[in-house]
Amino acid sequence: MSRKLYIETVGCQMNMLDSELVVASLRKEGYQLVGAPREADTILFNTCSVRQHAEDKIYSALGRLKHAKTRHPDKIIGVLGCMAQKDQRLIFERAPFVDLVVGPGQLHQIPELLRQIAAGGGRQLEVSLDRTAGSRQEVEQSFESYDPLRDEQMRPTPYQAFVRIMIGCDKFCTYCIVPAVRGPEQSRPPEQIEAEVRKLATEGCREITLLGQTVNSYRHTAGGRATRLADLLYLLHDISGIDRIKFVTNFPKDMTDDLLHAVRDLPKCSHYLHVPAQSGSNEVLRRMKRGYRAEEYREMLARIRQTIPAAAVTSDFIVGFCGETEDDFQATAALVRESRFKNSFIFKYSPRPSTKADSLFADDVPEDVKRRRNNELLAIQNAISEEDNQAFLGRRVEVLVEGPSKSSRKQAADGDVLQLTGRTNCDRIVVFEGNRRLIGQLVPLLVYDANAFTLFGSVITQHVGPEVYELALAPDRF
Repeated sequence: MSRKLYIETVGCQMNMLDSELVVASLRKEGYQLVGAPREADTILFNTCSVRQHAEDKIYSALGRLKHAKTRHPDKIIGVLGCMAQKDQRLIFERAPFVDLVVGPGQLHQIPELLRQIAAGGGRQLEVSLDRTAGSRQEVEQSFESYDPLRDEQMRPTPYQAFVRIMIGCDKFCTYCIVPAVRGPEQSRPPEQIEAEVRKLATEGCREITLLGQTVNSYRHTAGGRATRLADLLYLLHDISGIDRIKFVTNFPKDMTDDLLHAVRDLPKCSHYLHVPAQSGSNEVLRRMKRGYRAEEYREMLARIRQTIPAAAVTSDFIVGFCGETEDDFQATAALVRESRFKNSFIFKYSPRPSTKADSLFADDVPEDVKRRRNNELLAIQNAISEEDNQAFLGRRVEVLVEGPSKSSRKQAADGDVLQLTGRTNCDRIVVFEGNRRLIGQLVPLLVYDANAFTLFGSVITQHVGPEVYELALAPDRF
């Protein structure tokens, strides 16, 4: 009899891909995916450690399972990913009913570990070496885990897929736990990536997003020849069936001109670049150990705008970092106003154990100040996003249709015509009324309305006259 699996994923796209690979490997073992923990006899949490809130969420979810485990002792509960690598045996101490703790470098071992638990082998813990526990080669080997198995059901849509091109990070920003929980930076061989993308294309995937903690740091050397991200884009661009290529997340100092030229010159490359700035204050950037000054970030941004004028650039910011003064925060606000990002992901600083910031600096910005700065920066960004989205009114855009919009899913719409959602080449979300058969297609739309987060459009038919154009601009009038 097949076992029933529930998996919950917290965190970034890398975690989403990890969960897809885990599910694919367990399906081969006969597991059936279910939609709720109460239906499952194996419950897995794929975790994030970037912020405290993400960890608190997982420990709360585990707490809710304590009585279920008492009632059903054969139920297997596991914690995977970054929090597992960070907390290790602490998870067993805080939640003694957990059976399995597996770091991101050991996910390929999960089927065997579950078999051992089911056979009475007791708790299982598999994690990678600490960054200082061996030579670089030994630590790299303890993190290496590339599994080519894929599972379409776990993707954002069947037409979109994440493709990992590298793991780990060597930047060691003082606030960041990633180098500790994801290990040293390692780039996959380009031929391995190409083979995976070709297979995805045969399965109907039309858009790929290349993933790396600092994706534009990608560098693979073999036979005396180095392959960088720009080279990889040229390699993947000619794969038949793939219509769009994206990549995240970028590091500012590695945004080279050859990469920008590739994005400009290759039609399938999305004109969308996520390049976190984190702060606009040089003093804060220095304490963060970001390796650049605000002036250098502005120079990089100017090169992007000059090379790819229509590029949508997004960023990340941390407010309330150790020692951040009001002047530091205003420097960040000035950078956001000047840069006019498509959107920014803004977070309040959360101390992470084992990071340099936690040991070197006091978390001395009061919570209410962090909250105020977060809200102020968000308001500045939202105003810019809405202003810039208004420029799309009356414009033709092409979207890859991802499926029913959130509104349609909430209403459980089941007709042929419903509100759909897709993204433009510059990663803007557009919602529109359309037939289900458009899902997975590239569709031309005319934008008639916009807010800070969404464009609203109408499908452009083959023959568009002035009266159809007028209807698309103001559909509520008809």
